[in-house]
Amino acid sequence: MQAHAATLSSAAGPGTQLPLAIGIAAPVLALLLAASVVWLLRRNGLLLLRILDQPNERSLHRAPVPRTGGVGVLLGAAGGLALTLPWLLATAAGWSVASMVLATALLASVSLLDDHHHVPARYRLAAQLTAAALALVAGVAWRALGLPGLGGLLLPGWLAPALTLVLIVWIINLYNFMDGMDGLAGGMAVIGFGALAVLGMLAGAADYALVAAVIAAAAGGFLVHNLPRAGIFLGDVGSTVLGFWAALLLLWGAGRGLFPLWLGLLVFSPFLVDATWTLLRRLARGAPVWQAHREHHYQRLVLAGWSTRRTLFWAYVLMGAAAASAIGARDLTAPEQWLLLAGWAGLYGLVHLRVDLVERGQSAAPDRP
Repeated sequence: MQAHAATLSSAAGPGTQLPLAIGIAAPVLALLLAASVVWLLRRNGLLLLRILDQPNERSLHRAPVPRTGGVGVLLGAAGGLALTLPWLLATAAGWSVASMVLATALLASVSLLDDHHHVPARYRLAAQLTAAALALVAGVAWRALGLPGLGGLLLPGWLAPALTLVLIVWIINLYNFMDGMDGLAGGMAVIGFGALAVLGMLAGAADYALVAAVIAAAAGGFLVHNLPRAGIFLGDVGSTVLGFWAALLLLWGAGRGLFPLWLGLLVFSPFLVDATWTLLRRLARGAPVWQAHREHHYQRLVLAGWSTRRTLFWAYVLMGAAAASAIGARDLTAPEQWLLLAGWAGLYGLVHLRVDLVERGQSAAPDRP
């Protein structure tokens, strides 16, 4: 595994030169291709992929909506990355690229099948663990602690693979958990992967920045169809793959020393914190964590009376602030970075209190005749 890591880390060094035409054309192609495919899916132009999301106990929508938008994101990203394939293969190990393509294809296939006809949780988990294992084979792993001032502290060799599997599977699932409101998961993808692209460029890693930018652009092509009131949803095929790509790029960037892991996690913290907090809250009162529910902060706000647009606006503010903080934190000293983390912990505490206050205000409001 150490040999794999060395190959992946050194194969595409920070000095790699990206042709300007490819750097511009690949994200544009991903955006246009994703938007076009999603447009067809939204209008049932691809009948083989006509899958509707029926409202259930977790839903915030009331009418059936197509749920294959993730296919458009996949095809858009694939088209953009295919344009860059000769250059990427010249700067990265071919077997590592093949492992990631295989992992994505496996995860997408099982998730699409789950969108069409329910797949038991044990098989979905097996697919997720296999995708995470393929990432390990490609040399993507959580090897250093990655906290401010402690970035060089390596994890024990026996612990790193286990933590890598847990982190990847958790991020896959939390992204799926958080895909429950118009524009939310797509917006997190555009902002999150866009921030990773900026971090890659600032570190001089053009290949990393290009991959992140292509994914962000493909998500943007979907997002234009998913804003309130959404005409199409991501579906599991989109949310699980975006979660996998997020975990992959976080570990890949941290492993190459482009940024410490905590900084990448801060970028996606609006999803990480909400999903983790909700899970712990349900565990604390003995509720089954595997059942569908509407207890995430964004769901609770909408159920308490906030409009979807208002909730989404403040979610985007939070995402943008987290991304900007992560980008700006590169130049801070370790003590300053710890202060930043403490500030974000306090901010998320205030978010939780605010949601509670909104719910209490709604419950205290007099009933209307």
